[in-house]
Amino acid sequence: MRRKVTVIGAGNVGATAAMRLAEKELADVVLIDVLEGIPAGKALDLAEAAPIEGHDCRIVGCTNQYANAEGSDIIIITAGIPRKPGMSRDDLLTTNMGIMKTVVSEVAAVAPNSILIIVSNPLDAMCHVAYDVSGFPKQRVLGMAGVLDSARFRAFIGMELNVSVENIHAFVLGGHGDTMVPVSRYSTVGGIPITELLPPARIKALEDRTRTGGAEIVGLLKTGSAYYAPASAAVEMAEAILKDKKKILPCTAYLEGEYGIKNLFIGVPVKLGAKGIEQVIEINLNQEEKKALQFSADAVRKLVEDMKRLSK
Repeated sequence: MRRKVTVIGAGNVGATAAMRLAEKELADVVLIDVLEGIPAGKALDLAEAAPIEGHDCRIVGCTNQYANAEGSDIIIITAGIPRKPGMSRDDLLTTNMGIMKTVVSEVAAVAPNSILIIVSNPLDAMCHVAYDVSGFPKQRVLGMAGVLDSARFRAFIGMELNVSVENIHAFVLGGHGDTMVPVSRYSTVGGIPITELLPPARIKALEDRTRTGGAEIVGLLKTGSAYYAPASAAVEMAEAILKDKKKILPCTAYLEGEYGIKNLFIGVPVKLGAKGIEQVIEINLNQEEKKALQFSADAVRKLVEDMKRLSK
């Protein structure tokens, strides 16, 4: 039986994710968007690239036809709008909350056994919306942020030390934003902690650059935001699930006491397999790291509380 992944949102992140899913031959892909013609056009373009790239995955694009998502193993949700000039934070939260509610109610109805990977921002808050609306168990609702943030940290470490990124492992915990927590003690190059390879000032600089990695790209692009790395992050998670890899990745997960945090989606290391999140991995944090993670959790909780206030 062929595997199937539906990507909601045919913008840069969604279309790039669809391309990578197909070119890795992970699954057939359904691309859904509200804009007439856009998902169908991008899907056709990708299908026409298939003979050149050498894969036989089917790619279908459609406008608001959620029936096409029926039977999907995974739903990757990238739908939402970026913050625009003059738009308040509350306006952005309200708009994207409404989009997420609509999307999740539709896909949960046609693919009740799927696993949801949330990419839409503000990511931690949107995971709460997806969890509440879908009614899915917590293992089948997860957010992409930690994989992306850790990849950025790994990239910056590689640039700093002039070594292969394949040798680098890194963890970034917490919310997807300015309060994220790069954990340098657990970040290694060929098994060697970076604390043994770099002075504290350089490590702090890399941590700070990781926290503002998305904003750095926005500043360079002027009219857009990152999409290659976010798409790759979502696809790495999908691959771990589809292949039941039991891969340890930092993902946004619903905690019920782990790390001293309850009833909140936040980034932590998890084991990803066929059932979604199969285990939350609790690593030992020192007092400074615990304090930073709690600060990040408090910021996420404030966002969730704001969202509940706005939905009344």
